This record gives sequence, structure tokens and C-alpha cells, in this order.
Amino acid sequence: MTSTASFTVESAHGPRPVSVAYERSGSGAPLVLLHGIGHHLRAWDPVTRVLAAEREVIAVDLPGFGTSPALPDGVPSDPGTLAAALAALCAELGLDRPHVAGNSLGGLLALELGRRELVRSVTALSPAGFWTEAERFYAFGALRAMRRGALALPVPVIERLARGATGRAALTGVVYARPGRRSPDAVVAETLALRGATGFDATLAAGRGSSFTRFTHDVKGVPVTVAWGSRDRILLPRQGVRAKRVMPGARLVRLPGCGHVPMNDDPALVARVILDTSG
Repeated sequence: MTSTASFTVESAHGPRPVSVAYERSGSGAPLVLLHGIGHHLRAWDPVTRVLAAEREVIAVDLPGFGTSPALPDGVPSDPGTLAAALAALCAELGLDRPHVAGNSLGGLLALELGRRELVRSVTALSPAGFWTEAERFYAFGALRAMRRGALALPVPVIERLARGATGRAALTGVVYARPGRRSPDAVVAETLALRGATGFDATLAAGRGSSFTRFTHDVKGVPVTVAWGSRDRILLPRQGVRAKRVMPGARLVRLPGCGHVPMNDDPALVARVILDTSG
């Protein structure tokens, strides 16, 4: 069941209220799961049950995505502010240095929490920020195209497309290497989450220039795994090699046959990588 936590974050105008939706399941050492831009906490459903058998899992809708409201006016949707909001969320939920796993934008945020020494381990799946300017331009273009498609298609058309493997590939083939494995209901839900993502534009705008890349530096003092799908069409796999150069102490793992959101493409492998890192 989805719950909501409320807290404040600092801004240029003083403390501002923020609300974040999350789901909590399982038992054991706490593990926070962070999705990518345009997605929602349901992205983790393929691995949540396996993880919850060994960890207390807290899957989060980032501000402006899923059912979490966008950050208040005047509060930037940049990685520093989002990381501060996540730190406040952990404090509100009584999580003392949890493990964290994130995908794409969530991977970048997971690394930033590690850099701030707020977590016990970091698993970053295709984390954002290790791109060249040309690669960033390409990735943002692909994401904007997906967003335009989600906004343009009437809901009945989305539902009809999701019923067939070809339609699911058309809707989600950019992020999944094996879109046919995603259920029709899940594809509809994530397409609607993309079109309803109130934080999409502001968060993507924060990725221009140095706003993201200034956060991609070494993380010390905690175990770090960077995992990259061999068929990632958004953030190309060579960016994983750059991440390893920036963070020489990190473990770099290849996810064969996986796309940008690998939890759906190979749930067993992704769960094992996360559990090994947070063990």
C-alpha cells in the first residue's frame, strides 16, 4: 500500500514543504529504491518481492513523478535538492543510513547520497551524468520523444497498444530490451505516469550544463556497484567505463541483454547484484 511522508527542504526562500509517496515491504536491513526520470516506483515491481525476502524495501516516487507532487515553486529539481529531499525522507521514516539502489536519475541520486555518507551501500543501474555532451543531447531527445508520445496518445489507444507485444515495444522499447515481458497493465501505468509526470520538464532542464555532471565524482567509504545493461539505448554502455574511471573503487557489472531499465529485462540478475552489494 502506498503511503506519504511529509517534511521540509531548505530553499532560497526558507524551509518549504515536500511530500513523497513510497511503499514499504519486507524485513531486514532497509533498502531504498529510486526510479529514473519519467518513471515511478512500479518500475521496481519485477524485483521487489525477491528483495523483500531479505531486505526491508522502501520504493519511492521521486518528487514530481508517480503520485508524489512536484517540488514547490522556487525549489529547483536538481540532484542536490533531490538528494536533500531524500535525506529528509529517510530521516522522517527513521532510516539510519539505509542501502540504496537507483536507476538512471535514481542511480545518480544514489551515488550522491553515498558521497554524502548517508547510506551503507550504493547500487547504481545505468546512472545519469557520465555522458559526453553529444550523448546527453541524444538521451534527452529520446526521453522527450517518449514524453511527447505519451502526451499525444489517447488513453484508449495506449490501452489497445499495450495488449500486444508489438504495441508494448512501441510504447516502451526505448527503455526495455525485452518490452514483451512487461505486462499490459504495467505498460499502461508507466505510460500514464510519464504523461502525468509534473516534475519531468524541470528535472530534465536541470540536467543541462553542469547541473548533473558536477555530481559524478568518486564515492568513498561505502561499497558501490555500477551496473549497465549491454542493450541500453538511452545511456550507452560505454558510459559505465567512464563511471569506473571516476570511481575506481566501484565494482562495474555488465548486465547482458538488458536495456536502460534492467529490472524488467532480467529481474533475477538485477536482484542478485543489489543483494550482493548490500550484503
